[in-house]
Amino acid sequence: MGDVLAGIHATWEFESDAVVIRFDRGIRTPKLFQTLRERRIPHEALTQVTLAPGKRGTVVLHAVPRPGADPLMEAAAGQLKEGSDPYRLVLPAERETLAEYYRDELRAMLTPEDGLSDGPSDGFLVAAPQGPQSFKAYDGKASFDGTSQVSFRWFWTGASSEKWKAGDQTFPVRELSGVEWRSPDVFDGYLRLLPRSGEPRPAQADRDPAAVVFGLGYGPVHESLPFAAAVLAAVRGAGRTAALPEAELRDPAGVAERIRHLGELHSAGLVTDEEFSAKKAELLAEL
Repeated sequence: MGDVLAGIHATWEFESDAVVIRFDRGIRTPKLFQTLRERRIPHEALTQVTLAPGKRGTVVLHAVPRPGADPLMEAAAGQLKEGSDPYRLVLPAERETLAEYYRDELRAMLTPEDGLSDGPSDGFLVAAPQGPQSFKAYDGKASFDGTSQVSFRWFWTGASSEKWKAGDQTFPVRELSGVEWRSPDVFDGYLRLLPRSGEPRPAQADRDPAAVVFGLGYGPVHESLPFAAAVLAAVRGAGRTAALPEAELRDPAGVAERIRHLGELHSAGLVTDEEFSAKKAELLAEL
């Protein structure tokens, strides 16, 4: 389509195969939107588009993502407040007719005839926020290098005795199976790393060396959620690589297929130019 629809706090640009969402940076824009800045949502990452009345003389155009397509929404697990949903575009009510036009145009792009599915996605189709990242939780500082490891450094003012005894922690991404994020907007918010080994963990996050807890302004949504999404995307990527048989990892045909898949991720914006070049060189070295 190539058209642009400007709303409150964001602008949507309609490309032939995706919607590019650019968020405003004004002081009234939700902080999560300011952090995200811009996101490219391929049509295959969406399942439907709706238009409904909003609050105080507005209408809301809502693009609904497929389950499993966006690491940010997967990490959020339905905990985002309505006003912080990056897939909602709020418009003045007088622009309802224009919004209807774009809703119908976008719906036409999502028809089954285009080969798109509204079922769960097998992998992430939307790029995660880029690392490296870090944020301060109540009991420690969480850091992610963007590719291979997550670390927690404890604060003596907030960390429990269990965490002090365990010491500062470093977690290789390849040894993780997932990330659990509980919003800081609730009483007991936290970010917990889930080990691939499946070993039992303490039920309380403040006693778990694989978790940092939020509270008193620490670990706000706009810092901790993009962090969780970036780690989750890296974990899923490491899991897919680890799942390949050894023979396929070294077989020329298997290497060529992995390079092709890497190229698709690069084209979709899921890996940077630097990551693409480095990983491609690693793959070619296996031949």
